[in-house]
Amino acid sequence: MNALGRHILAEFYECDNEILNDVQRIENYMKRAALECGATIVSSTFQTFNPHGVSGVVVIAESHLAIHTWPEYGYAAVDVFTCGETINPNIASDALKEYLKAKSSKIVQVNRGELNLQNQVLHHKPMLADATAE
Repeated sequence: MNALGRHILAEFYECDNEILNDVQRIENYMKRAALECGATIVSSTFQTFNPHGVSGVVVIAESHLAIHTWPEYGYAAVDVFTCGETINPNIASDALKEYLKAKSSKIVQVNRGELNLQNQVLHHKPMLADATAE
């Protein structure tokens, strides 16, 4: 991969309205999706809105998963951003489509951090300086 990471922008339509308004289920599903794609969960925060809707983020060592729901429209907007090549954001996106019971979706993938570094390998984590170098 010639980028630092991959960012999935997912739009889920005709989802289960009750799920989209249940903050606990949404948080559990987001964490499960992160683990299923092999990510390392660092923290999470989720918020319910009045009269309905949930927003939240799961911070992973490899970046993040975020969601915003509109239960009244059966719609959820989901971002899955992973750095490096070992974590596949499509796995998390596919899992969330299933968990939210979406009947249709629109998925866009954007490569993030496409840097022109003259044939150097891009590392998604900083390289440690050689302690023996002077």
